[in-house]
Amino acid sequence: MTTASKAHSQGMQLAPAKSYDWKEMVFHFLFLSSAMVGVFSVATIGWFVFSEGLPAFEEAGVSQMLIGKEWLPPALFGLLPMMVASIISTAGAVIIGVPIALLTAVFLAELAPNWLANIIRPAVELLAGIPSVVYGFFGLVIIVPAIETIFNIPAGNTILAGIIVLAIMILPTVITISETSLRALPSTYKEGALALGASHIYSIFKVLIPAARSGIYTGIALGVARAIGETMAIIMVMGNAPAMPGSILEPARTLTANIAMEMSYATGIHASALYSTGIVLLAFIVLLNGSLLYLNRKRAH
Repeated sequence: MTTASKAHSQGMQLAPAKSYDWKEMVFHFLFLSSAMVGVFSVATIGWFVFSEGLPAFEEAGVSQMLIGKEWLPPALFGLLPMMVASIISTAGAVIIGVPIALLTAVFLAELAPNWLANIIRPAVELLAGIPSVVYGFFGLVIIVPAIETIFNIPAGNTILAGIIVLAIMILPTVITISETSLRALPSTYKEGALALGASHIYSIFKVLIPAARSGIYTGIALGVARAIGETMAIIMVMGNAPAMPGSILEPARTLTANIAMEMSYATGIHASALYSTGIVLLAFIVLLNGSLLYLNRKRAH
């Protein structure tokens, strides 16, 4: 074969490669653009909230807003009572809801027969689709009167009612992600534990759950994010008193409820103080995600 024919044949072979590289670049740009939409959205929201909320911090003072105990706009903007109520209600929901959700996920992934899992799993998915206002109605009609009766108090609109409602609301998120994480594990994990003489339950708690901890932590983090960001159901069951709660049997107002209840008529520095409440919420979410990443990296090492 002559030199010219060899060059011609090599050029014909390289042509498809160039076309393929062009398509690769187009799809790479498409994927990158789609990913940047999320980053741009977060950056835009953060810039907007900070630009609107910083004037309140500058006028009222960071310490006064973060540790102040009185919320009386336009004079006093203490966020501490709402911060405490948000933390207590979220922590209580995690303490109640996460163990139930994790045990349910283990049951669906490892123990339940197919016919029973096919009944429970759609029920859990349906629980995730229920609007928050329906949870609020449920809490207002069932949980609040029950608390009044059990604890013999005049009003059941308390932090405890909010904790119970939030615990129910985070169940589907934690259950679904935890079950998916457990099912994604290689079968050799359980087979190896059973081959070494471990019981089924022992292998679940000592092998499978630790191996799936990254996904479980993610489910818990998403559940916490939903709990701390919930508004409508909390407004309906927690009493909305902007005062420092003395116990879980007293009414309180969360950060999200504070924004939702007053934003419609707030103006000037009052509106800016509500945006600063959003800054505090963003800080909570950043701390939550940072803690999750730290735990995952620490466990990995």
